[in-house]
Amino acid sequence: MSTRPNALNGMRHIAFTVENLEEVERFYVELLGMQVLHRPHQNLVYLTLGNDNLSLSRGSASERASGPQRLDHFGFICDEPGDVDAWADYLAQQGVEILGRPHDHSNDPGVRSFYCLDPAGNTVQPIYHPAVSGQRLVKP
Repeated sequence: MSTRPNALNGMRHIAFTVENLEEVERFYVELLGMQVLHRPHQNLVYLTLGNDNLSLSRGSASERASGPQRLDHFGFICDEPGDVDAWADYLAQQGVEILGRPHDHSNDPGVRSFYCLDPAGNTVQPIYHPAVSGQRLVKP
């Protein structure tokens, strides 16, 4: 096929293999407010905020990832700039490792974010970005 198919409709699925599945699931459900969408079996759970899908599967340190994995971080969209600061304060109070205080991006006006770590060591970025914050998925 030499022409590109219909446009993709966003990126709303990410999958991680983690050693400490229950601890990581608690982080996303109890702290970030995700809901369990589906649990096919004890080693796999799908979580959602409504417009997305986060897959967590149990794995061990001895298992090799499928190909080179170079994920730097992934983000959760905040609807207001002040929400970024509120999330930083809340997560810090919950004992989550915060990698830096909320900051405005000098190279991207209006954008505000910070980074923290989930229990598996993944870098999570709560971010306000005027181009995408406040959007909701609407089914046609």
